[in-house]
Amino acid sequence: MKNAFDYDVKVENGLTEEIIREISANKDEPAWMLEKRLEALEIFNQTANPNWGPDLSAVDMNQISTYIRPKAQMARDWENVPDEIRDTFTKLGIPEAELESLAGVGAQYDSEVVYHNMRSYLSDQGVVYTDFESAVREYPDIIKQYFGKLITPRLHRYAALHYAVWSGGSFVYVPKGVNVDIPLQSYFRLNAPGAGQFEHTLILVEEGGSVHFIEGCSAPKYNTLNLHAGAVELYVKENAHLRYSTIENWSRNMYNLNTKRARVEKDGAIEWVSGSFGSACSMLYPSSLLVGEGARSEFTGITFAGKGQYLDTGAQVMHYAPNTYSTINSKSISKSGGVAIYRGTVDIGEQAKGSKCSVSCESLMLDSESRSDTIPAIRIATEDVDLGHEAKIGRIDETAIFYLMSRGIPEEEAKAMIVRGFAEPIAKELPMEYAVEMNNLITLELKGAIG
Repeated sequence: MKNAFDYDVKVENGLTEEIIREISANKDEPAWMLEKRLEALEIFNQTANPNWGPDLSAVDMNQISTYIRPKAQMARDWENVPDEIRDTFTKLGIPEAELESLAGVGAQYDSEVVYHNMRSYLSDQGVVYTDFESAVREYPDIIKQYFGKLITPRLHRYAALHYAVWSGGSFVYVPKGVNVDIPLQSYFRLNAPGAGQFEHTLILVEEGGSVHFIEGCSAPKYNTLNLHAGAVELYVKENAHLRYSTIENWSRNMYNLNTKRARVEKDGAIEWVSGSFGSACSMLYPSSLLVGEGARSEFTGITFAGKGQYLDTGAQVMHYAPNTYSTINSKSISKSGGVAIYRGTVDIGEQAKGSKCSVSCESLMLDSESRSDTIPAIRIATEDVDLGHEAKIGRIDETAIFYLMSRGIPEEEAKAMIVRGFAEPIAKELPMEYAVEMNNLITLELKGAIG
């Protein structure tokens, strides 16, 4: 699904101080934000690509436009969104999902949020859900306190790039004791060829609060490289709960170099649910820092790598307090020469006595040309822990396919049934409409129809 490329503002390709100043001026930002951008630019220029994982030499910032503002002002009514942009989100099912099952929706098109709305009863309880530019203007004290603290520009080269050119994204604030009973969703659509998308998401769940946030991403296919380097900073306070679900369906010209981190305090919980499809290359490892006693992290993720794809994904957990608990359940599927890598880190510090961690990685290869690796890093600094790691890599069961075919099921559908069964533990963690979307994506991948 490809729209005509039209825009209001587009900076020149490349990454210079002049371009950074132009982006900041377009947003009418405070001086402190421009200062952070320029510091991050300097760090980016001084930092090399990682010397591990997929080859990122194709990412040439001289060929990428880092800021494109569509011909649209942010609206709180879909009728006020320009027709062609609204039609894109309608085809993606976003307005319908908002009516049926969401408490709030944000929709970003290229570099700017074009729609944002939340049900009034949540506002009455003090919940804030807005685009990130508005948050910088309206909640400067909170943003200054938390922005760039969990993910810093020095974390890696593309974190620095993000802070230099970030645009769009969401800010969520859940007050103490408030339960957001229906999910919030932000959807990110990168429509322009040869562009980058760099949204920033910051969620703060105060003591005893809870929320489910859903992130959706997609882009049409072009013959030029597109880049996604967003950042997600999540703060889960004492006895709070946050579920963060993602369905990424990028096109095959996308380099997805996203960074996500959560900081979880005493008896708090973070749940990650992740589905990664499309993209030429992905490097994504959602990280949980368990800093309070009894803090918990659960990661459930699936990747599907087809022809020409190199998906290097996984999860990281840092146990920095006693009696913390984590689980990682990762599944990957590869076909037609696709490469699916699980890369995970578990770090259990000296102070994390009585902690438990369970890691399970399963990989399913649909042919002999595909590749799947498991690369775990486990560091334990105390003996009083319970840790288990299990990895399983195998090919699709020909006997099972033969059995299903003998019952009159065509071979393609038999394979699809087995793959959907393999992915079922992930699908059941998603709301119904997103589980259906994921199963549809799997069917399309098996037919080679994506990208």
